[in-house]
Amino acid sequence: MTTIPPSARAAARPPRPSSKPNGQWKIDGTAPLNGNEEWKQVDDGLAVRGRIENIYAAGGFSSIDPTDLHGRFRVWGLYTQRKPGIDGGRTATLSPEELEDAYFMLRVRIDGGQLTTEQLRVIAGISQEFGRDTADLTDRQNVQLHWVEVESMPEIWRRLEAVGLGTTEACGDVPRVVLGSPVAGISADELIDPTPQIDEITSRFIGDPTLSNLPRKFKSAITGHPNHDVVHEINDVAFVAVEHPELGIGYDLWVGGGLSTTPRLGERLGVFVSPDRVAEAWHGVAQIFRDYGYRRLRNKARLKFLLAEWGTEKFRQVLQDEYLGYALPDGPAPAKPAAPGDHVGIHRQKDGRFYVGATPIVGRVSGTTLARLADLIEEHGSTRLRTTPHQKVVILDIPEDRVESLVAGLDELGLQARPSLIRRGTIACTGIEFCKLAIVETKVNATAAVEDLEQRLAGFDLPHPISLHVNGCPNSCARIQTADIGLKGQLVTIDGEQVPGYQVHLGGGLASQDRDEAGLGRTVRGLKVAADGIADYVDRVVRRFLDERDAAADETFAQWAHRAEEEALQ
Repeated sequence: MTTIPPSARAAARPPRPSSKPNGQWKIDGTAPLNGNEEWKQVDDGLAVRGRIENIYAAGGFSSIDPTDLHGRFRVWGLYTQRKPGIDGGRTATLSPEELEDAYFMLRVRIDGGQLTTEQLRVIAGISQEFGRDTADLTDRQNVQLHWVEVESMPEIWRRLEAVGLGTTEACGDVPRVVLGSPVAGISADELIDPTPQIDEITSRFIGDPTLSNLPRKFKSAITGHPNHDVVHEINDVAFVAVEHPELGIGYDLWVGGGLSTTPRLGERLGVFVSPDRVAEAWHGVAQIFRDYGYRRLRNKARLKFLLAEWGTEKFRQVLQDEYLGYALPDGPAPAKPAAPGDHVGIHRQKDGRFYVGATPIVGRVSGTTLARLADLIEEHGSTRLRTTPHQKVVILDIPEDRVESLVAGLDELGLQARPSLIRRGTIACTGIEFCKLAIVETKVNATAAVEDLEQRLAGFDLPHPISLHVNGCPNSCARIQTADIGLKGQLVTIDGEQVPGYQVHLGGGLASQDRDEAGLGRTVRGLKVAADGIADYVDRVVRRFLDERDAAADETFAQWAHRAEEEALQ
């Protein structure tokens, strides 16, 4: 098979040497070096819950303290959403106060993506009653609602917590949701069920005030599945199941992954972590980030920048010496995946029943759809489902004789278990519809492109799903650098006119059955696409790929995109 040239792993570099301290607590002390660090020390974000319930819910939006509104609310999953009618050209010129509406995006935290139909129905009811029937499945296994008012939050929390859900630390400079294998505990192929490790981390450390003031967000992932189904290479800390020749089944530890404007792929520490020590190792990495992470400049405050300075050898030594108190044994690397990790389609469980992975278009659903989905699942003898890191949903525990009936019902809801390879591979972030950082629309544009491309490419035999990731700004919530075709929202000049559009990234991807290791996409100077030109561009470049690919070597789109001449990618 043709190989992809190695991508630069060190796009995220440490800050240049400076006479100024970097705000590393264990080196420079804890005195805050910017306004953001100051308000975090004045009052912990966890404390704002009481004010929301007892003051702001009664006083309404105008009663909210600005620092709480633009800072501490995030710790409880609340961001103000974008005011309608403000075009993308004004995103960088207006203040957050000018951009924001008096409504919130609310992120429901779903660790491991594990849901029951009862929980799903509660989320659906909140969406319908308090969120104008909005609901999006995210690429971090959460559900996001919009149009939420602060007055509704006490009742929303009451309903969520009554069924074991919540929004604690769903956003902010805290440990975010822990991604977990969507088929944990039921897959016939998994090496180990990571659910006990996820439960221990979340029960011990989520809401822990010693970890609620980190330099920036802290993203985690754990999988026991051999198909690497939690995008582990782009998390701050990740555990991937491996079999040690002497110690049995455990986990390979990765640190320092993250994308945004300065992407860096995570790296192995080369250690083996037994299941009973995963929570300790996770806590150690989180504390390293808290104590040594850069805090002076927020654009250098992710763990990837510290890893770029230290390297894996020093990181491992500090973890063992200062935080664990013992050495971790060397361990093997995970094997290459044998199949896609999105779990779309129909699969037999280890107990003989089936799970069915279904694809909405770019994660966009609704409260009504979720309520009908809960009914459909129960009508087919199950009460369990999972969300995925690919904006998909997986239905568990379906008897064999009910699978086709379920698939038909899912189709009626717009959730396809046998989607086209374009629909299957497309994800999109929130975009300008609701996000204050966005420059371009995403979900509407991506949906229109998918539906168009399904017609245009209907007669072509694609060798694999083509991942199309559409992002409304440079921050890469939709993982543009690790897609076959990644589109980064910006204003572009086409035919002398400035219009909403996208910069194109090509040939990125995470480790999969088609590639040995993750790599970042390439950019071609001057290659831009208008917002309404996604389908035209993808159609053109995919046809060129099909014409030029080395079929004998089973060449993938990413491999071709890295070797192709720039002219072929226009």
